[in-house]
Amino acid sequence: MIIIQNTIISEDVKEKQFACNPAVCKGICCVLGDAGAPLEEKEIDLLEKYFPDYKINMPEDGIKTVETEGYYVLDNDNEYVTPLVAGKHCAYVYFENDIAKCAIEKAYLEGKIPFKKPISCHLYPVRISKYDTIDAVNYHEWEVCKSACELGNKTNMPIYKFLKEPLIRKYGEKWYEELENYPF
Repeated sequence: MIIIQNTIISEDVKEKQFACNPAVCKGICCVLGDAGAPLEEKEIDLLEKYFPDYKINMPEDGIKTVETEGYYVLDNDNEYVTPLVAGKHCAYVYFENDIAKCAIEKAYLEGKIPFKKPISCHLYPVRISKYDTIDAVNYHEWEVCKSACELGNKTNMPIYKFLKEPLIRKYGEKWYEELENYPF
């Protein structure tokens, strides 16, 4: 384990290889699963505030789900997560050429909103478990990401480098530099 500031990081984050390959996986991580994407409390207000700006990118079933269930729901652990359309894909997903993409991220890339997407989505395949005074930063291995592991190995892309932008977004430049320079 790697300890930096108030985080404990799995060595997998430094050692394992990963590079998303949506041409192969079709963004399936936004479609499968037993719950929506984890949300931080501060993201809930952003989802509501900017809904008019990103909902134009959403299919009708996603819009209807959000309007019926809300911008978030509580999962079995009583944690905030994105709502799912009929228990299937994330309500904020749209499909382009059979690839699941994020309507929120599209609005961000178009300059319409100031946040890219929920941090848990941006950080995937890293998942964060919060404790009283520390975060556990772990690699979440999932069979649907096999093509991302293969591409990561082929391109020699460690998880932490692939996730540089969201890790800095979550923990800051100094934290990332410490992780990058952590000796093995």
